[in-house]
Amino acid sequence: MTPEPVHASVVAARTSKGWRGVLIQGPSGSGKSDLALRLMQDGWRLVGDDWVEVFACRGALYAAAPDTIAGRMEVRGVGIVTRPFRPSTRLALALRLTREPVERLPQPTWRTIEGVSLPQLDLDPRPASAAAVATAALHAVSAMAPPAL
Repeated sequence: MTPEPVHASVVAARTSKGWRGVLIQGPSGSGKSDLALRLMQDGWRLVGDDWVEVFACRGALYAAAPDTIAGRMEVRGVGIVTRPFRPSTRLALALRLTREPVERLPQPTWRTIEGVSLPQLDLDPRPASAAAVATAALHAVSAMAPPAL
């Protein structure tokens, strides 16, 4: 099966279940790379910046960077930089970046990609706490099960 190209950045963190990734989506200029960079300052590892290939395997969803951009990311005001990276990761959460107010106590929606359900939350990436919120969200969803079909 051919991986699906997705306009997103992906970073991964080590969890009790191994490395798990967050798919960060939003329009161009919404802060995907900036949020990824802030998470990387907290020990997360780059998987892919701006475009990733997403594929399902054994009921789980994975992301990898295309070979042409693996280990590279755009840092606004600096240009393209090389960063340590993971070649792929299992996805655990999708973050949809928004500039609109987000709910204080949201219930995640579920997004289906390649036949696999992934919890999705809205996040305003502008506050200084956005990286901490993304980390908390990753740990919160690790115990969640997808909705019954």
